[in-house]
Amino acid sequence: MTGSPIPDSLGRIAHVLLVIGGLNWGLVGLLDTNLVAIIADATVGVVGTLIYTLVGLSAIISVIDVAMASK
Repeated sequence: MTGSPIPDSLGRIAHVLLVIGGLNWGLVGLLDTNLVAIIADATVGVVGTLIYTLVGLSAIISVIDVAMASK
């Protein structure tokens, strides 16, 4: 993400995780299918918690990136 304090590689990873998280929420809403639970092979568990945490951190990184880029 050019012109921002967030390194490009971190910004790309955050973007990919946000897309995955958004698609997951869309599938939960439309089809009652949770990809994170399928990937983690559990309702929540450690892997599921890690995935949800990474998606949340990606959202924070993206908010910071947009806020800093707009200055």
